[in-house]
Amino acid sequence: MKTLVLESTYPITFQREEATKLGEYLRQRQCVNIVGMKRVGISNFLRFFLRHQDIISTYISDKDSHVFIPVDLNDLVEQEIYPFWTLTLKRILDATEQSNLAPEVKQKISELFDKSIQFQDLFLVIDNIRQALNLLVSSGVYPTIFFLRFDRLKDTLNPSLFDNLQGLRDASHSNVAFVFTSYRSLRSSFPEARATVSVFAQTLYFKPANEDEMKIVYDAYSHRYNLSLLPETKKFLFSAIGGYMQYLQLGLIHLYEVNHKSFKTEESILHELLDDERISLQSEELWESLTLDEKRILSDIIVGHPIEAANKEKEKYLWDTGFVCETKGKTTLFSPLFGQYVQQIQHVEQQKRKSAHLTRKENLLFTLLKSQLGEICERDNIVEIVWPESQEFGVSDWAIDRLIARVRVKLRQQDNPYEIQTVRTRGYKLTPLKE
Repeated sequence: MKTLVLESTYPITFQREEATKLGEYLRQRQCVNIVGMKRVGISNFLRFFLRHQDIISTYISDKDSHVFIPVDLNDLVEQEIYPFWTLTLKRILDATEQSNLAPEVKQKISELFDKSIQFQDLFLVIDNIRQALNLLVSSGVYPTIFFLRFDRLKDTLNPSLFDNLQGLRDASHSNVAFVFTSYRSLRSSFPEARATVSVFAQTLYFKPANEDEMKIVYDAYSHRYNLSLLPETKKFLFSAIGGYMQYLQLGLIHLYEVNHKSFKTEESILHELLDDERISLQSEELWESLTLDEKRILSDIIVGHPIEAANKEKEKYLWDTGFVCETKGKTTLFSPLFGQYVQQIQHVEQQKRKSAHLTRKENLLFTLLKSQLGEICERDNIVEIVWPESQEFGVSDWAIDRLIARVRVKLRQQDNPYEIQTVRTRGYKLTPLKE
């Protein structure tokens, strides 16, 4: 007996724009890379797309037969190539057994899987996947494999991975299609395969949901879990989360746990959600998924600094994925809740910089090193400038090392663009910080 997936009950209009684009790509049998910020709702959307009974006829074709094969890389115990291909073959078998295909087709694919498990040979597994997919095509169906969280393989990339995927498509005369989900594009996640990926998959950016889509998810959860918010509370919640599905789910849990009827303004809900550790951790995960330059862009937006066109083009990931929105000529972050988190980060960093004020001797050392930028500064020279009063009695190596260590820490706290390098047996030198 199949378990009812909540998203399969959503109206067919849910995420219509994304479903239409994805459906058109699959109708043309093109491969797709769905890219979005972490936990923005891609998994939620794909559960809807994979399980709703009217998806194929509405968005792909009302004449052709399709088999969707989800392969969730979170199921991989080992993030290695052989387990990846074995899992893929197992999911092909699972999807086939749940389909209306002929029993003999199911039996043949089951035998291919059993043979792969028996011999445990990588090339045999890939060839059996080829045979299984061709069996599906020969049976009159179009197979589409959905590789969820494909970027989990980025640290163990085998150069032949995309060649093998392309080989499976070629063997099926492009009747097999792949959908990859990741929070960065395949081109950036797999730079070694950039040339192949550029022609291999179309990129579909997935942005936070609009209010109508949030309402669909809210209605489904409120019905299943008997949740109920006052209309104004729901309005303030939607405004605070900015279409980010993980915020919505965590926010509903939190408001259910407390007396949500006491929150009369968006500001009161913002402060309440900010105090929830689960939401704070989710905000931290979003923030840490960004590069240093992307963080700087968001920080500039928060304080109202204009963003130069060159920087906007360079960091277009922020706009493509909806981290940053342009509304009525104003540049803002997608969510006031996330914006408040960024402000908190800025405040903490400012406090760190204030506490990182250089003392007199620390400043003497830094000024000396900077005056000889990129050149070795001898330890004797440091003693002469920083401890002129102690030349007669000398200064211990420990005192010099501790001073260097303190300045290093404070330079990092100040986001100073320089770092102090040790030159063994000689001294130290100040060099530009490498990002």
